[in-house]
Amino acid sequence: MVQSNTLSRVNLAIVCPMANEARTAEGFVTEVLAACEALGEARFLAVLDRVSRDGTFDILRALERRERRLTVVWAPENRCVVDAYVRGYREALASKAGWILEIDAGYSHRPADVPAFLRTIEQGYECAFGTRFGKGGRLVNSSLRRRMISQGGTLVTNLLLRTQLSDMTSGFQLFRRDILEDILRKGIVSRSPFFQTEMKAYCMKRHYAEVPILYSMASHNVSAGSIKESFQQLFRLYGLKRSGRLAI
Repeated sequence: MVQSNTLSRVNLAIVCPMANEARTAEGFVTEVLAACEALGEARFLAVLDRVSRDGTFDILRALERRERRLTVVWAPENRCVVDAYVRGYREALASKAGWILEIDAGYSHRPADVPAFLRTIEQGYECAFGTRFGKGGRLVNSSLRRRMISQGGTLVTNLLLRTQLSDMTSGFQLFRRDILEDILRKGIVSRSPFFQTEMKAYCMKRHYAEVPILYSMASHNVSAGSIKESFQQLFRLYGLKRSGRLAI
């Protein structure tokens, strides 16, 4: 692959919480890093905690000794998946990365879609969001309930917050360093999968792109409690928007 002048200067950190991924962990890390070969530097941050009990940690530690671009982040303090992502974001920023890519493990997100995110850097965007429901995007091997929750969440969010993404709940996304720093300063309040929507809402005044992705095999069930918390957080953001305390 011929490196572009822009991408050859990019320092990327890939944030990926992993749990009970023993069957696919090594292959997934290897394929994601291979998709980043056009970059000046790429580092894969695999965030693990006590939820993982199937040997994934040992597999990745062994791979870490052979693959200098992999860092295994042990975070036993995590209480939920949001904690895992936030720990990964902070590790990425501490590594001095200029860009941060967030991706789900287990091939629910495809390594083959990574180059499309990298092209948005060349095109001058500040952040990019994967879409399963926009043109070219697909959601496969997932239940009708999960599809309705994801699409319904996008519809309600767009109506209340006047956002315009075709997929407000996807967790495959790319941020320039200063954008992610600004999100963390604002604070990620949600403790449920809604945190992905919360992050996107903070970016709607930025120069963003949507990237078609194929999403396969829902990584977790969305509980009634998570849905309730999502609505609570959505109305919190709506209240901040109405009061002028949040620019969306």
